[in-house]
This record gives sequence, structure tokens and C-alpha cells, in this order.
Amino acid sequence: MTKGWYYVIFVDRHGISSQRSWPLWTTIFTFLGVAAILGVTIGLLVHFLAVEKTYYYQGDFHISGVTYNDSCENAASQASTNLSKDIETKMLNAFQNSSIYKEYIKSEVIKLLPNASGSNVQLQLKFKFPPAERVSMRTQIKAILHQMLKNDMASWNAVPASIKLKEISKAASEMLTNNCCGRQLANSIITDNRIVNGKNALLGAWPWQASMQWKGHHYCGASLISSRWLLSAAHCFAKKNNSKDWTVNFGIVVNKPYMTRKVQNIIFHENYSSPGLHDDIALVQLAEEVSFTKYVRRICLPEAQMKLSENDSVVVTGWGTLNMNGSFPVILQEAFLKIIDNKICNAPYAYSGFVTDTMLCAGFMSGEADACQNDSGGPLAYPDSRNIWHLVGIVSWGDECGKKNKPGVYTRVTSYHNWIISKTGL
Repeated sequence: MTKGWYYVIFVDRHGISSQRSWPLWTTIFTFLGVAAILGVTIGLLVHFLAVEKTYYYQGDFHISGVTYNDSCENAASQASTNLSKDIETKMLNAFQNSSIYKEYIKSEVIKLLPNASGSNVQLQLKFKFPPAERVSMRTQIKAILHQMLKNDMASWNAVPASIKLKEISKAASEMLTNNCCGRQLANSIITDNRIVNGKNALLGAWPWQASMQWKGHHYCGASLISSRWLLSAAHCFAKKNNSKDWTVNFGIVVNKPYMTRKVQNIIFHENYSSPGLHDDIALVQLAEEVSFTKYVRRICLPEAQMKLSENDSVVVTGWGTLNMNGSFPVILQEAFLKIIDNKICNAPYAYSGFVTDTMLCAGFMSGEADACQNDSGGPLAYPDSRNIWHLVGIVSWGDECGKKNKPGVYTRVTSYHNWIISKTGL
């Protein structure tokens, strides 16, 4: 055989055998090509089977004999809040103490709804693991939930055999949360405790915050409380009450909105009188409903009986000036404040009795954090034990911004619960 070649026997179409030679390098390249294809195929299989992916689940189980009705679209009763918190705590402990604690990301209660024999509890869960473990993981997750219910039958009247678990898409998981009030997409961690020269908000941290734009420019803040209604401050519209001049922007970038809506109607509190401080509350009705997304959601309205205590943590957000007569930010600003008792706020060295029971004070007597000009109408939000946020105040008035002994004063939303419901039907 000649060096560098080899011979193959083949039969042509006429049945005559002959010989044809192939270069050795062609054979080598062919072999390498096949090996490369096999390598890529095996690599892709390993990637898709071994690389971790995020999986979302919806769980459901029954509670016997006790009726709850928490659709998650409005503020929950204290009883259902306590039950949901207890279930969430037990779920967290169950998964963190299980063999799949590394795969566990999050679990929460979405709804508590009445049924014929009691209530149905809807859960949402999130895990991360390789696709090859998909079947076994679902089995383990369901088994852990089943055991949790068995352990808590006495305290919850749970029915362990009723547990159901199904995998859902990321989009379906987001929809479950989008329709709930007071849920953040991203938790916000404050490192700088000021709106004045403060910190940018994270995308999705405050999805109910809106910018009230008068003739295309930010003028006040507002809070989305339903697909059609926002709450703001009456003084924002005292001299600018033509609804056609107003639009509403959503998103954290004030001049590049994620969503924009026109205003159909502005409703002042009947007892508000410009330029007064009392009953500084107004409802804004949108011309078109908002579609809830992970970046645009409603905040929960508090029940009229909700009580705040001194030093409770709250957060204020807005696009107001960074200091008195200062510049405006482009990105939404945020700051955590503390509730200040009205008696302290009304001291002679503070506001000398001007703060009424329908108002509340928040900030620091040292003056280190405050809302500022054009933050008016924006939310003062309070998280409950499950980190679900409630609108407890509306930025209303104060003596300049961040001034010592002159904290921000807010319209107390609980005082106007019945008024809001009577006007909106929520």
C-alpha cells in the first residue's frame, strides 16, 4: 500500500468492482468532526441536565372548620395575617431543616379563601436545582409540605391529605403576586438614611409609587391603591384642578416612565380648604385601568383600626428636591423613618399643637431624614409582620426639610378609610 493512502473496494451501479483511494488527512478530519459533534452534544446534555434552573410551584391545602377570606388584593384581617405568618414560618423551618435546604429559595402564602368545609390555602414556592432532579424534587417538596401539615393539624385544623403541588411558569408565578397588594418585587436595603441627598430606590421596590405630572413635569407623588385609583394630597391640586392637565407616570425613572396614564377625575376631601393643613387628601381616578406587572402594583389600604406605635419603622419615597430649594433627582428616592408620637411632635419646640389626630409625624427629631418639596402626595408605607406594605401616611407638610425638631407631617390614612371606600367602592 502506498504511504499516505489506503484503498477501499466498492461496487459501481453496473456491478463492476473497482478500487478508490482516500487521503489519510480526510479520514482524520472526518473523525475529528464526528468527535466534535459528539462532544458538543454530550456537553449540551450535561449542561441542561446538570446546570441549575429556577422552578416555581403553586401549592394548595385545606383547613377544616375555620373560614378565612383573604384574596390578597386588600389588607388582610389580623387573624388571617397571623395564620399566614405562622404557615410561612413553619414552611421556612421545614425546608431549611430538610435535605433540600440548598435548593430552597422562597415560600409564601398567597391567598386564604373560604370553601364548603372551611378554607383553602394557596402557596407559592421557589427552588433552584438541576433539571435531572425535577421529578424527585417535586416528590420531596410535596412530602415535606405533607409532614408539615401533619405536625400542625392541631393548631391550623389542616388536612394533610389535601395537599396539592404543581409546577408553574415564571410568568404564572409573577401573576399570582402582581394581583396582590403591598408586595415588593425587590427588597430595599437603606444604607443612607435620607431622601434629602438620599439613596436611589431599587427597581420594583416601591411599585405603587406614581409621579403626578402637571403638563408633563413632575409636581407631586401619589400611591396606586387599585387598578383605577390613586391617593395623593389635596394641596397638590388646589390651584391645578383641571384633570386634563395631569398625567400619571409609573416606574422609578421620573422622565422615562414604565407606564403612563391620563387622569379622568380628581376628588378633594370635602373639608379641605386651601391653603390649609387639615383633611389634606385627594383621590385621583385614572382614565384607563392599570395592568398590574412586577413593576406596577397596588399598595394595601390599612384597616381603620390599624394602630402605629412610636418608633415603628416606615418608609417614605418620592422624586422631591434633594434639599430645600435644591435639585430634583431622576431616580426615585427612599428613606426609612420612625413614627414620632403626636405629643412629642406637638411640643412647644416642635409644632406647638398644630398636629391633629388625623395627622401623624415621621422622621427624626434630630432632623436627619425627611421628605422635601414635591414629595407631597407620596406614600408613607409600613410593613406588617409578613413584609406586606400598607399606606399609612400621605406626605403633607412640614417646616422646610430635615430641620431639627421639625419632622415631616403626614395625612393619617386610617382616619380616612371610610371616606376612601365611600368614594371608590373598594
